[in-house]
Amino acid sequence: MSRPVSILIFALTSIFFGLFFLFPIFNTVKEAFQAEDGGFTLGYVAEVFKNPIYREGLVNSLKMGVFSTLLCIVIALPLALMANTYRFPGKDILNSMLLIPMILPPFVGALGIKQFLGQAGVLNAFLIKLGLMDPAEPVDWLGDGQLVGVVIMNALHLYPIAYLNISAALANLDPAMEEAAENLGCTGLRRLRKVTLPLIMPGLFAGATIIFIWSFTELGVPLVFNYNAVTSVQIFDGIKDLSGNPFPYALVVVMLVSTLILYLLGKIFFGRDNFSSSGRASTGRDLKTPKPLMAWFCTGSFVFVTFLAVLPHVGVILLSMSKDWYGTVLPEGLTGEHYEAALGHPLTVNSIANSLKYASFSTLFDIVLGIGIAYVVVRTRLPGRQLLDAMAMLPLAVPGLVLAFGYLAMTREGQPFHFLKIGEDPVIILVIAYAVRRLPYVVRSAAAGYQQTSVSLEEAAQNLGCPPLKALRKITLPLIAANLIAGGLLAFSFAMLEVSDSLILAEQQQHFPITKAIYALISSLGNGHHLASALGVWAMVFLGITIIGAGVILGQKLGALFRV
Repeated sequence: MSRPVSILIFALTSIFFGLFFLFPIFNTVKEAFQAEDGGFTLGYVAEVFKNPIYREGLVNSLKMGVFSTLLCIVIALPLALMANTYRFPGKDILNSMLLIPMILPPFVGALGIKQFLGQAGVLNAFLIKLGLMDPAEPVDWLGDGQLVGVVIMNALHLYPIAYLNISAALANLDPAMEEAAENLGCTGLRRLRKVTLPLIMPGLFAGATIIFIWSFTELGVPLVFNYNAVTSVQIFDGIKDLSGNPFPYALVVVMLVSTLILYLLGKIFFGRDNFSSSGRASTGRDLKTPKPLMAWFCTGSFVFVTFLAVLPHVGVILLSMSKDWYGTVLPEGLTGEHYEAALGHPLTVNSIANSLKYASFSTLFDIVLGIGIAYVVVRTRLPGRQLLDAMAMLPLAVPGLVLAFGYLAMTREGQPFHFLKIGEDPVIILVIAYAVRRLPYVVRSAAAGYQQTSVSLEEAAQNLGCPPLKALRKITLPLIAANLIAGGLLAFSFAMLEVSDSLILAEQQQHFPITKAIYALISSLGNGHHLASALGVWAMVFLGITIIGAGVILGQKLGALFRV
């Protein structure tokens, strides 16, 4: 690819990110600091900290992010250490099953958790049957402890991100470093604390960053649990009065600044490159064959965590098949009519078609842009290419809720980008929103493909008279097709099940994507929960196939897709 083409890619990408990444954020920030007379004011942001309701929401959001991240690490770190140290029965199958929690949007899984832990849920019904609980006074496990339910749901959904990043860091760790420490008498937990953890800290931090941002700004799960005292739900409720209310803008700014400050502090203290100075492993890691008891303990640990992680999925599946499931351990009668009704319901039929449309266009855009960005970053020496790479990965570091709110604000009537809404159809802005949020997956996948493919193949083609662009199309792209497919699958599937953008930007029923339709069904009376669960199962099957396919293609490199 010629230098002018590389410069053009850099320029077009910069313009695109300027318009649809920086400007939405700037527009929101501007509204948060603009007084009624057009002047500058800190009053709205200050009110967020003065108002006890907003202050409580921010504190609860921080708790939600911090506790979810810590619980993910507590779950993922021991599993990753066992997987990278020992051979044990069923390891390959159990390792791949750890991706299962990611095949269901967490707010849909929350329906399953409520079915198990609600006042008329499975746990209470079981305890009543054993005579250990008074039927007249069942415990509401999720009532006063809604935060606990949200944290558990987030952790069970997101711990695979921590596991993938920690596993990748351990795979790149030189075993000679640990062996040297052991030879000097530093063994067991002391070696883990003094040697292993500091060396894998960049990978641990990379996963923790994504988990924290995801959990801190989670919208769907608190909505399903009726946990309204968090900033994300307060922003969502404030959208109804956006034109004359500056406080949703102020809340978004506080959320954005809080996220960036915590991210930068973590990057300074835990994400420095000098932690990983050992580089890639100089020798292969020899997995140990432990004693039978230890081997089966490792297997049991993976099975137990996977069992807990799939409980929400089991609850959703059973709820989607049940005729009635209230106050009993198991559903009273099973039926498949909810699946037929879900696919025949006018709301769901339109939503599936809408999601396919939005996700397809956004994925095609991501693949074209991702191929160009990754090529410039990996194959050229263009000044500023690292800035281009950082720019492409920034959407992972900015909460989706913040961007979605920014898009909504900049497309309101009277705003410069109002024309992006064709009438009231949000197709263009949703395609852009999905594309910006999921571009990092395609860029990382394409970059991995370029790094694995020798540049000498392109040079040989060019020496034989093949122009650079033709060499890229005829030689390189076929060789990295598997990586592009993997990144495209992930971008498409996560776009299909995007929550924040869908809930905020799709305002009319005929334009609802799948996740907005599921939320609408959850909020409806009658068999809404059953239909929402059935639609969630269809989404679960689809996303499961795509994630497993991407995992087979990329292997341990899958963790790099969830890294800022």
